[in-house]
Amino acid sequence: MAQSPAHTWGQVIGNVIERSVEPLLQSVADEFNLYLDQKGPRGARRGKKVTWTDKYGNTHDLDFVLERDGTESTRGDPAGFIEVAWRRYTKHSRNKAQEIQGAVLPLAETYAMHIPFLGAVISGEFTEGALEQLSSLGFQLLYFDYESVLDAFESVGIDARTEESTPTAELQAKIDSWQKLSENEKDTVSENLLHICSDQVTPFVIAMRLTFGRVVERISVLPLFGTSVDCRLVDEAQHYLMDSSRFDVSGNLNRIEIEIMYSNSDSITAKFDNASSATLFLENIGK
Repeated sequence: MAQSPAHTWGQVIGNVIERSVEPLLQSVADEFNLYLDQKGPRGARRGKKVTWTDKYGNTHDLDFVLERDGTESTRGDPAGFIEVAWRRYTKHSRNKAQEIQGAVLPLAETYAMHIPFLGAVISGEFTEGALEQLSSLGFQLLYFDYESVLDAFESVGIDARTEESTPTAELQAKIDSWQKLSENEKDTVSENLLHICSDQVTPFVIAMRLTFGRVVERISVLPLFGTSVDCRLVDEAQHYLMDSSRFDVSGNLNRIEIEIMYSNSDSITAKFDNASSATLFLENIGK
Protein backbone atom coordinates (compact mmCIF):
# COMPACT_ATOMS: atom_id res chain seq x y z
CA MET A 1 0.00 0.00 0.00
CA ALA A 2 1.36 3.40 -1.00
CA GLN A 3 2.13 5.94 1.70
CA SER A 4 -0.19 8.89 2.08
CA PRO A 5 1.20 12.27 0.99
CA ALA A 6 0.85 13.51 4.60
CA HIS A 7 3.10 10.70 5.83
CA THR A 8 5.58 11.23 3.00
CA TRP A 9 5.76 14.96 3.72
CA GLY A 10 6.41 14.22 7.38
CA GLN A 11 9.30 11.97 6.33
CA VAL A 12 10.71 14.78 4.18
CA ILE A 13 10.79 17.11 7.16
CA GLY A 14 12.21 14.41 9.43
CA ASN A 15 15.00 13.78 6.94
CA VAL A 16 15.76 17.50 6.82
CA ILE A 17 16.19 17.51 10.61
CA GLU A 18 18.57 14.55 10.48
CA ARG A 19 20.40 16.20 7.61
CA SER A 20 20.77 19.32 9.75
CA VAL A 21 22.28 17.67 12.82
CA GLU A 22 24.48 15.05 11.12
CA PRO A 23 27.34 17.46 10.23
CA LEU A 24 26.98 19.07 13.65
CA LEU A 25 27.41 15.71 15.39
CA GLN A 26 30.20 14.69 13.04
CA SER A 27 32.11 17.86 13.84
CA VAL A 28 31.92 17.15 17.58
CA ALA A 29 32.81 13.50 16.98
CA ASP A 30 35.92 14.54 15.05
CA GLU A 31 36.88 16.98 17.79
CA PHE A 32 36.88 14.23 20.45
CA ASN A 33 38.01 11.31 18.27
CA LEU A 34 34.63 9.57 18.43
CA TYR A 35 32.92 7.42 15.82
CA LEU A 36 29.49 8.63 14.70
CA ASP A 37 27.16 5.78 13.77
CA GLN A 38 23.97 6.46 11.83
CA LYS A 39 21.55 4.69 9.53
CA GLY A 40 23.30 2.98 6.65
CA PRO A 41 25.65 0.06 6.02
CA ARG A 42 28.54 -0.52 8.44
CA GLY A 43 30.89 -3.46 8.76
CA ALA A 44 30.59 -3.55 12.56
CA ARG A 45 26.88 -4.47 12.46
CA ARG A 46 24.24 -6.17 10.36
CA GLY A 47 21.81 -4.27 8.20
CA LYS A 48 21.37 -0.54 7.92
CA LYS A 49 19.81 0.17 11.33
CA VAL A 50 21.73 1.44 14.36
CA THR A 51 20.60 -1.20 16.86
CA TRP A 52 21.78 -1.65 20.45
CA THR A 53 20.68 -4.25 22.99
CA ASP A 54 19.95 -3.48 26.64
CA LYS A 55 20.74 -5.72 29.60
CA TYR A 56 17.27 -7.26 29.42
CA GLY A 57 17.89 -8.50 25.87
CA ASN A 58 15.65 -5.90 24.21
CA THR A 59 16.85 -4.22 21.03
CA HIS A 60 16.50 -0.49 20.33
CA ASP A 61 16.87 1.23 16.96
CA LEU A 62 18.46 4.65 17.28
CA ASP A 63 19.17 7.59 15.00
CA PHE A 64 22.72 8.44 16.09
CA VAL A 65 25.24 6.85 18.45
CA LEU A 66 28.67 8.26 19.23
CA GLU A 67 31.27 5.66 20.22
CA ARG A 68 34.66 5.71 21.89
CA ASP A 69 37.18 3.51 20.05
CA GLY A 70 34.61 2.70 17.37
CA THR A 71 35.60 2.13 13.74
CA GLU A 72 33.88 1.12 10.54
CA SER A 73 34.57 -2.53 11.37
CA THR A 74 34.50 -2.47 15.20
CA ARG A 75 31.80 -1.26 17.54
CA GLY A 76 33.11 0.89 20.39
CA ASP A 77 31.77 1.89 23.80
CA PRO A 78 28.73 4.20 23.76
CA ALA A 79 29.60 7.82 24.42
CA GLY A 80 26.24 9.26 23.39
CA PHE A 81 22.75 8.20 22.31
CA ILE A 82 20.83 10.77 20.25
CA GLU A 83 17.28 10.48 18.95
CA VAL A 84 15.63 12.73 16.34
CA ALA A 85 11.88 13.33 16.22
CA TRP A 86 9.40 15.44 14.24
CA ARG A 87 5.81 16.00 15.36
CA ARG A 88 3.42 18.37 13.63
CA TYR A 89 0.85 18.56 16.42
CA THR A 90 1.23 18.90 20.19
CA LYS A 91 -1.34 16.15 20.77
CA HIS A 92 1.32 13.65 19.67
CA SER A 93 4.25 15.18 21.55
CA ARG A 94 3.85 13.40 24.88
CA ASN A 95 3.70 10.00 23.18
CA LYS A 96 6.83 10.81 21.19
CA ALA A 97 8.67 11.88 24.34
CA GLN A 98 7.76 8.54 25.89
CA GLU A 99 9.00 6.71 22.77
CA ILE A 100 12.35 8.48 23.02
CA GLN A 101 12.82 7.68 26.70
CA GLY A 102 11.69 4.10 26.08
CA ALA A 103 14.39 3.65 23.44
CA VAL A 104 17.25 5.42 25.22
CA LEU A 105 16.86 5.02 28.99
CA PRO A 106 17.23 1.20 29.08
CA LEU A 107 20.50 1.62 27.17
CA ALA A 108 21.64 4.41 29.48
CA GLU A 109 21.02 2.05 32.39
CA THR A 110 22.81 -0.82 30.66
CA TYR A 111 25.88 1.29 29.92
CA ALA A 112 25.72 3.41 33.07
CA MET A 113 29.44 3.03 33.74
CA HIS A 114 30.14 4.94 30.51
CA ILE A 115 27.76 7.79 31.53
CA PRO A 116 26.65 8.34 27.92
CA PHE A 117 25.38 11.67 26.67
CA LEU A 118 21.60 11.54 26.16
CA GLY A 119 20.34 13.83 23.42
CA ALA A 120 16.93 14.47 21.88
CA VAL A 121 16.71 16.56 18.71
CA ILE A 122 13.04 17.38 18.38
CA SER A 123 11.18 19.57 15.94
CA GLY A 124 7.67 20.74 15.24
CA GLU A 125 5.17 21.41 18.01
CA PHE A 126 5.88 19.95 21.46
CA THR A 127 4.18 20.86 24.72
CA GLU A 128 6.17 22.28 27.61
CA GLY A 129 5.22 19.17 29.55
CA ALA A 130 6.79 16.89 26.95
CA LEU A 131 9.98 18.97 26.89
CA GLU A 132 10.21 19.06 30.68
CA GLN A 133 9.63 15.32 30.83
CA LEU A 134 12.71 14.64 28.69
CA SER A 135 14.84 17.23 30.47
CA SER A 136 13.96 15.79 33.88
CA LEU A 137 15.20 12.39 32.72
CA GLY A 138 18.64 13.71 31.82
CA PHE A 139 18.18 14.45 28.12
CA GLN A 140 19.85 17.47 26.55
CA LEU A 141 17.37 19.01 24.11
CA LEU A 142 17.87 20.63 20.74
CA TYR A 143 14.46 22.00 19.77
CA PHE A 144 13.62 23.25 16.28
CA ASP A 145 10.19 24.85 16.73
CA TYR A 146 7.58 24.64 13.98
CA GLU A 147 7.87 28.24 12.77
CA SER A 148 11.64 27.88 12.43
CA VAL A 149 11.17 24.77 10.29
CA LEU A 150 8.75 26.72 8.07
CA ASP A 151 11.26 29.57 7.72
CA ALA A 152 13.99 27.14 6.67
CA PHE A 153 11.82 25.69 3.88
CA GLU A 154 10.71 29.17 2.86
CA SER A 155 14.37 29.97 2.04
CA VAL A 156 14.05 27.71 -1.03
CA GLY A 157 10.54 28.84 -1.90
CA ILE A 158 8.56 25.98 -0.35
CA ASP A 159 5.58 26.63 1.91
CA ALA A 160 5.92 23.71 4.36
CA ARG A 161 2.88 24.58 6.47
CA THR A 162 0.21 21.87 6.69
CA GLU A 163 -2.97 21.30 8.64
CA GLU A 164 -5.10 18.21 9.14
CA SER A 165 -7.45 19.64 6.51
CA THR A 166 -4.74 20.26 3.88
CA PRO A 167 -5.88 18.64 0.60
CA THR A 168 -3.95 15.64 -0.72
CA ALA A 169 -3.19 17.47 -3.96
CA GLU A 170 -1.58 20.35 -2.05
CA LEU A 171 0.53 17.96 -0.01
CA GLN A 172 1.66 16.18 -3.15
CA ALA A 173 2.61 19.52 -4.70
CA LYS A 174 4.91 20.23 -1.72
CA ILE A 175 6.53 16.80 -2.14
CA ASP A 176 7.01 17.39 -5.86
CA SER A 177 8.61 20.78 -5.20
CA TRP A 178 11.01 19.21 -2.71
CA GLN A 179 12.00 16.41 -5.08
CA LYS A 180 12.81 18.94 -7.79
CA LEU A 181 15.42 20.64 -5.59
CA SER A 182 19.10 19.97 -6.11
CA GLU A 183 21.13 18.39 -3.30
CA ASN A 184 22.76 21.77 -2.67
CA GLU A 185 19.35 23.41 -2.29
CA LYS A 186 18.28 20.68 0.15
CA ASP A 187 21.48 21.30 2.11
CA THR A 188 20.57 24.98 2.20
CA VAL A 189 17.34 24.20 4.06
CA SER A 190 19.21 22.17 6.68
CA GLU A 191 21.94 24.78 7.07
CA ASN A 192 19.41 27.60 7.39
CA LEU A 193 17.55 25.69 10.09
CA LEU A 194 20.73 25.51 12.17
CA HIS A 195 21.32 29.23 11.63
CA ILE A 196 17.75 30.19 12.54
CA CYS A 197 17.90 28.10 15.73
CA SER A 198 21.47 28.96 16.71
CA ASP A 199 20.34 29.92 20.22
CA GLN A 200 19.20 26.31 20.66
CA VAL A 201 22.17 24.73 18.86
CA THR A 202 24.90 26.42 20.89
CA PRO A 203 23.94 25.09 24.37
CA PHE A 204 23.38 21.61 22.90
CA VAL A 205 26.89 21.57 21.42
CA ILE A 206 28.37 22.94 24.66
CA ALA A 207 26.66 20.13 26.60
CA MET A 208 28.15 17.54 24.26
CA ARG A 209 31.62 19.04 24.58
CA LEU A 210 31.41 19.09 28.36
CA THR A 211 30.47 15.41 28.37
CA PHE A 212 32.95 14.16 25.78
CA GLY A 213 35.75 16.35 27.09
CA ARG A 214 35.26 15.55 30.78
CA VAL A 215 38.22 14.46 32.86
CA VAL A 216 38.45 12.72 36.22
CA GLU A 217 38.75 15.25 39.02
CA ARG A 218 38.65 12.99 42.06
CA ILE A 219 38.44 9.30 42.91
CA SER A 220 37.17 8.33 46.35
CA VAL A 221 38.06 4.81 47.52
CA LEU A 222 36.28 3.56 50.64
CA PRO A 223 37.23 0.10 51.96
CA LEU A 224 34.59 -1.20 54.37
CA PHE A 225 35.54 -3.70 57.05
CA GLY A 226 33.51 -5.62 59.58
CA THR A 227 30.42 -7.76 59.60
CA SER A 228 26.91 -6.50 58.90
CA VAL A 229 24.26 -6.87 61.59
CA ASP A 230 20.63 -7.54 60.69
CA CYS A 231 17.97 -5.96 62.91
CA ARG A 232 14.24 -6.60 62.81
CA LEU A 233 13.20 -3.34 64.47
CA VAL A 234 14.22 0.31 64.08
CA ASP A 235 14.86 0.59 67.83
CA GLU A 236 17.12 -2.43 67.72
CA ALA A 237 19.21 -0.86 64.96
CA GLN A 238 19.38 2.43 66.85
CA HIS A 239 20.59 0.74 70.03
CA TYR A 240 23.26 -1.08 68.09
CA LEU A 241 24.54 2.15 66.52
CA MET A 242 24.62 3.94 69.88
CA ASP A 243 26.94 1.29 71.34
CA SER A 244 30.20 2.03 69.52
CA SER A 245 31.95 -0.75 71.42
CA ARG A 246 30.16 -3.21 69.19
CA PHE A 247 31.77 -1.88 66.04
CA ASP A 248 34.38 -4.30 64.68
CA VAL A 249 36.91 -2.05 62.97
CA SER A 250 39.44 -4.82 62.52
CA GLY A 251 37.27 -7.42 60.78
CA ASN A 252 37.56 -8.80 57.27
CA LEU A 253 37.09 -6.65 54.17
CA ASN A 254 33.38 -6.40 53.47
CA ARG A 255 33.50 -4.48 50.20
CA ILE A 256 35.15 -1.57 48.44
CA GLU A 257 33.15 1.43 47.27
CA ILE A 258 34.57 3.73 44.60
CA GLU A 259 33.14 7.06 43.52
CA ILE A 260 34.56 8.88 40.51
CA MET A 261 33.81 12.58 40.05
CA TYR A 262 34.27 14.24 36.65
CA SER A 263 34.88 17.83 35.63
CA ASN A 264 31.34 18.23 34.24
CA SER A 265 29.73 17.05 37.53
CA ASP A 266 29.05 13.53 36.24
CA SER A 267 29.85 10.78 38.72
CA ILE A 268 30.04 6.99 38.94
CA THR A 269 29.60 4.94 42.11
CA ALA A 270 30.54 1.27 42.11
CA LYS A 271 30.87 -1.48 44.72
CA PHE A 272 33.30 -4.43 44.62
CA ASP A 273 33.92 -7.54 46.69
CA ASN A 274 37.69 -7.39 46.35
CA ALA A 275 40.58 -5.14 45.37
CA SER A 276 41.27 -7.03 42.12
CA SER A 277 37.81 -6.29 40.74
CA ALA A 278 38.08 -2.65 41.80
CA THR A 279 41.50 -2.34 40.15
CA LEU A 280 40.19 -3.80 36.87
CA PHE A 281 37.30 -1.35 36.96
CA LEU A 282 39.68 1.59 37.32
CA GLU A 283 41.82 0.27 34.46
CA ASN A 284 38.78 0.32 32.18
CA ILE A 285 37.83 3.82 33.35
CA GLY A 286 41.31 5.03 32.51
CA LYS A 287 41.10 3.92 28.90
